Amino acid sequence: MANQVTILGAGAVGICTALSLAERGVQVRLIDRSDPGQETSMGNAGVISPWSFIPQSMPGIWKKIPTLMFGDYRPLSVRPTYWPRMLPWGLAFLRNSTPKRVEEIADAMEPLCMPCVDLYRRHLEGTGKEYLVQDSAYVHAYRKDGNDLLQAIDYRIRKEKGAQLELVGQDELRRVEPALSPEFKSAVLIHGQARARSPGLIMAALAEKALSLGVEILRAPVTKLEQVERGWRITCGEKVLTARKVVVAMGAWSAELLKPLGISVPLASERGYHLEFPEAGIELSNSVLDSDAKFVASSMEGGLRVAGQAEFASVDAPRDDRKQKRMQAKAKAAFPDLQTGNPRFWMGRRPSFPDSLPMIGGFKGHDGLFAGFGHSHYGLMMAPRTGELLADMLTDRTPNMDCSAYSTGRF
Repeated sequence: MANQVTILGAGAVGICTALSLAERGVQVRLIDRSDPGQETSMGNAGVISPWSFIPQSMPGIWKKIPTLMFGDYRPLSVRPTYWPRMLPWGLAFLRNSTPKRVEEIADAMEPLCMPCVDLYRRHLEGTGKEYLVQDSAYVHAYRKDGNDLLQAIDYRIRKEKGAQLELVGQDELRRVEPALSPEFKSAVLIHGQARARSPGLIMAALAEKALSLGVEILRAPVTKLEQVERGWRITCGEKVLTARKVVVAMGAWSAELLKPLGISVPLASERGYHLEFPEAGIELSNSVLDSDAKFVASSMEGGLRVAGQAEFASVDAPRDDRKQKRMQAKAKAAFPDLQTGNPRFWMGRRPSFPDSLPMIGGFKGHDGLFAGFGHSHYGLMMAPRTGELLADMLTDRTPNMDCSAYSTGRF
């Protein structure tokens, strides 16, 4: 076999896994149809938070679905052709919304998110791009009085796990982020995290580091994966390659690649959108969540980025260009002085399981095949620790934590 480990997918998870393996002296090949880290990983909101271990399915979410889909802000949508797949996924999603289940999932997400800032800084060390990870708070801004905000289950869980939370009123919020509209009356500040000045540039820097460590990076579409004697055969473009061990880290495309092997997983294609304003005229000091409109804004190298939306559709469905006008209007409402000229509009695909947890580990009956996908909204945070865990598993070391919550057989 040409390579000891071949990683299919060069997003954040694939790149971080490659780095963790290369640092242990393992020969690695990365294969992706695009440049490393320049699809879903480059377009996110840039939040690098140890405290983003709250799942998407929360108590009472079923009551909010009509408003999320048809209310003033409409951050949630489902393409009509996707409903047959959405219904069973959605029911499983709702089953994970009990308070007990939310706490269990948060417990499983915490060790993946907690070391993210330190691990990114370690990976970036020596690249000259260390400045791309900046200390930050996470500002959860509300248009209502905030006296009871910290009683909510998400903030309670964070506080119990050690997060430094600060409840501020309108005057203090204006001091922290003066560009926010005076419509916002309160905010919860989550301290002790960081933000990416450019997720795409971070991924490019890490890919360059991987190359310097001997990782082979091949740009080609992966179309078929077959188990053969003593390993795996991979069809990518016009090439056919072999490997002893394979990591599937292709995000939302992972499920279709695995299906011919008899592996069925409830992975949804949950698409996110962003608008980036290169001449914004305002600068944010932190990552800012508009808690009503469900979007995150952050100042980046390319301007002010506003990222949000949860659109369920087939992985290869075209983007919905109508969302640009709606997102721009919401951004302007939140930041009245925002200059909206020449915006850049982008869509990416999140790979989402109904329990908000990824799959990390081997597949029973498929020796040498490993999963590293399904990180939902949390891929940027969870990628470095996922890479370390996979590196342990691929080198026959026992991870120093319980990984059963990420099992490939849990569904």
